[in-house]
Amino acid sequence: MSAVPISSIMTQNVDCVSPKQKLVDVKHIYEKKKFHHHIPVTENGKLVGMLSLIDFMYHIKGAGLNDDNPIYNELSVKDIMTVKPYTICGDTAITKVAEELSKGRYRAIPIVENKTLVGIVSTADIIRFYLKK
Repeated sequence: MSAVPISSIMTQNVDCVSPKQKLVDVKHIYEKKKFHHHIPVTENGKLVGMLSLIDFMYHIKGAGLNDDNPIYNELSVKDIMTVKPYTICGDTAITKVAEELSKGRYRAIPIVENKTLVGIVSTADIIRFYLKK
């Protein structure tokens, strides 16, 4: 049996932000239902960073839910994002991705082709794949 590529289970339509966007935009993404905890940061379709819910929460501590809190409009994504995130390509085997995620360093991994973001995969995606087997 050949290795099943991660592209077969990745999320393709990924909510992204740009480095220049303010944290209020990130707040609105996190307020959506069923949203994963990691947001790719792109410029012209190219992945330039990742933003996690933990990064966001750490920087807005005490800000509350009101969009008018100054912190949401003072800080930009570039101020809190992780640059040069770990990535994989779409033909990476699901088993290899599962092994990497099991190490606990990542909860989601962006999938790129020629530096262009094509999808994202999370630990939940991997678990669902193996539960269906």
